[in-house]
Amino acid sequence: MTCGVSASKLPGFAAFRLISLAAFLSVSCIRIPPPPAAALRQLQVASPPRAGVAGDKSPAAGARDPEVLIWLIADPHHTGMVFPYAWLLESGFIPPAGFGHPAYVTLSWGERTAYVQKAWLNPWQVGRAFFTPSPSVMELIPFDGYVVNVCQQQRVWRKLVPRERGPLLAAFLNHVCRSGADGRPIVIGPSSWGAGCLLEGQYTYHLPRICNVWTAQCIEACGGTMYPWFALTADGLIRQAERPRNGFENVWPGRQDQPAAAP
Repeated sequence: MTCGVSASKLPGFAAFRLISLAAFLSVSCIRIPPPPAAALRQLQVASPPRAGVAGDKSPAAGARDPEVLIWLIADPHHTGMVFPYAWLLESGFIPPAGFGHPAYVTLSWGERTAYVQKAWLNPWQVGRAFFTPSPSVMELIPFDGYVVNVCQQQRVWRKLVPRERGPLLAAFLNHVCRSGADGRPIVIGPSSWGAGCLLEGQYTYHLPRICNVWTAQCIEACGGTMYPWFALTADGLIRQAERPRNGFENVWPGRQDQPAAAP
């Protein structure tokens, strides 16, 4: 059944096109394509073993906890994630050259003009961002303070995830960025706040593949169960994140005077 019309009553080619379009919109269009399986296998082999794993004789082995604390942050429309930076590095995340060694990084994804342009988007730019394939960026911002103190404008949730999920997350983060000749992500400019940077995206931003779908896929990489079609809005994503199977706990309600962020 397509738009209330039985496919059997349509010419064969038209029915095939409608079914193909429905399949494309339901699968390909909303999700960022996953990284190649070979890239994930390479990271899993290269990542240090967990604490307590037989054969790990490194001095730091006993210091690595089996779980890692991560954070989900959100304003009324836009979501992002915060991760311990050392965990990303040990899992195989490739940062831009000279990025430093912060305690945490906050990451988000979105339409390039919305991040680069300091002024509000005009109606034409908003329409182009949502309804045409537009260039994307991933924003990477370092910080060392307590997450809630640094992200006071945001609503904040936290969750413990298994350390071994790191390579899957790192593979996804590496995959969504375009790499230069040195194998590192391409920096296109400074971040919208803090001392971070914008990394050139490999995949286009468009409705329904928007910022919150990227966040949903990050949560999936960390072991969560998400349904991207119900994560198009920040609140829709949060409702899923708070369900018992995902287990994100709200630890900060956010300030009420927070501005809207880029799409």
